[in-house]
Amino acid sequence: MSGPLRVAVVGSGPAGFYAAGALLDAEASVEVDMIERLPTPWGLVRLGVAPDHPKLKTVSRAFERIALKPGFRFFGNVEVGRDLSHGDLTRLYDAVIYAFGAQTDRRLGIPGEDLPGSWSATELVAWYNGHPDFQELEFDLNVERAVVIGNGNVALDVARMLALTPEELAPTDTTDPAIEAIGTSTIKDIVVVGRRGPAQASWTTQELKELGELAGADVVVDPAELDLDPASEASLEGDTNARRNMEVLRDFAAREPTGKPVTLRLRFLASPIAIHGDERVGSIELVRNRLEEQDGSLVAVPTDEREKLECGLVFRSVGYRGVGLPELPFEEGRGTIRNELGRVVDTDGNHVAQSYCAGWIKRGPTGIIGTNKKDATETVAQLLDDVHEGRLSHREEVTADAVEALLAERVVRAVMYPGWTSIDEHERASGERLGRPRVKLRTWDELLEAAERVAAERA
Repeated sequence: MSGPLRVAVVGSGPAGFYAAGALLDAEASVEVDMIERLPTPWGLVRLGVAPDHPKLKTVSRAFERIALKPGFRFFGNVEVGRDLSHGDLTRLYDAVIYAFGAQTDRRLGIPGEDLPGSWSATELVAWYNGHPDFQELEFDLNVERAVVIGNGNVALDVARMLALTPEELAPTDTTDPAIEAIGTSTIKDIVVVGRRGPAQASWTTQELKELGELAGADVVVDPAELDLDPASEASLEGDTNARRNMEVLRDFAAREPTGKPVTLRLRFLASPIAIHGDERVGSIELVRNRLEEQDGSLVAVPTDEREKLECGLVFRSVGYRGVGLPELPFEEGRGTIRNELGRVVDTDGNHVAQSYCAGWIKRGPTGIIGTNKKDATETVAQLLDDVHEGRLSHREEVTADAVEALLAERVVRAVMYPGWTSIDEHERASGERLGRPRVKLRTWDELLEAAERVAAERA
């Protein structure tokens, strides 16, 4: 190649940064431009990890080290599909890796789902984490009971956040409006409902154990719901996480309530079939399930038993879903870009030139933060193999200046990495005065103003 291979990585979450790191550490000479819709990087590490889990956010330090590597540039506030098209990217770069995650949530598909008071967990999480697209939402937390549908870690995050006391919220980077709303909430009962049994719940044991350590909430589990069918009992033998979860659940079931102001209940083998209410959520109707073996897995099958649970809030946490780009092959059923090991392919299995993907938009919303490292490394290996085999090479007209020229021509207010560090420093300084890790800027205007301050100072 006559010059370094220039690669665009679309998305700045874990998958994007791990892909950038693998490219910049490769033996081949590579330059990476990271393109992000938001003015801030890190994806769900900044905007999805629960604020009371600061240790999980420390992975961003590894991303900061990647951003300082020679050949890395960050372009925040640049949206693919609005400011740049797939065609623009393949013209401006030698290759493109799409790593923009799963941007929407799955729906329950039941009557009443759109009543006021019925929300996706995604909306609440984005709101309390300071995502600028979600700060206009108004959550009325002055109800007695909230129901969370789902048995994954996000469902537990939502339940735990709603149960935190003002003292537990104070040292976190939860947004100020969320601290106020949660701290003054009248919620007394939080019910987490899973469609399958306790042995099939997909949360991690550490996340589950934390529920038992809440200062203001008692955890309640009905011992009868922990009686496992033979197939579930047998499944525990090969699943250490599920086995440990059952131990924690049995400990919860044996506890006596201590009179804390909030009760957090874990329910199993129930699915929502309708949300009822005149002008807003008033109750949720559940159907009792039983487990049946189908094609080697245990499936929740509804029975004739019904139950109506009065509540003022419902949060659905039944999974994220990817959104495609018009110019790329997309598998609607899975919510992923069509690919083979990270190479984007068309319906005939042919590689779409210069195009790759990594992370949730490649494999679906599964795994933990670290899962994205192996995933991104696999994708980069395919890209480098294409370079090695002569299927991909640098083109002379592909330059760093061409990107900046096109963005300037389209009057895009791109936030470069120093702009992000300006935001970061402002938030940290605001937090330090209050004994918090940071006080997040929450609106697009605030974020862009803070980012552009550094550019103005350098001008």
